[in-house]
Amino acid sequence: MASNESYLDKKVISIGTVCELTGLSERRIRYYEERKLIFPERTNRGIRKYSFSDVERLMDIANKREEGIQTAEIRKEYIKQKKYNERTMREKVIRGQLNAYFHTRE
Repeated sequence: MASNESYLDKKVISIGTVCELTGLSERRIRYYEERKLIFPERTNRGIRKYSFSDVERLMDIANKREEGIQTAEIRKEYIKQKKYNERTMREKVIRGQLNAYFHTRE
């Protein structure tokens, strides 16, 4: 596990437990995986493992589907959010580097 990875992102939960937590069927969860809305890890034996973040995302997906939003639209929204988060993180890193540079020159 990467040192900056949160426990929320560690893939340790079985699909059966995810079903219990979310109320979604295994079939529905696998469908969302096929639609590239969630990305479980696979063990050497092919068993899917999910994170707490995946569980939260599945609940978000289920709520959006109940509102009538199509999976393609949900995926577009997630991609847009990921790009925004990456851009924001890059900007924070650059600001930090600039601050460090100018503070060491004083």
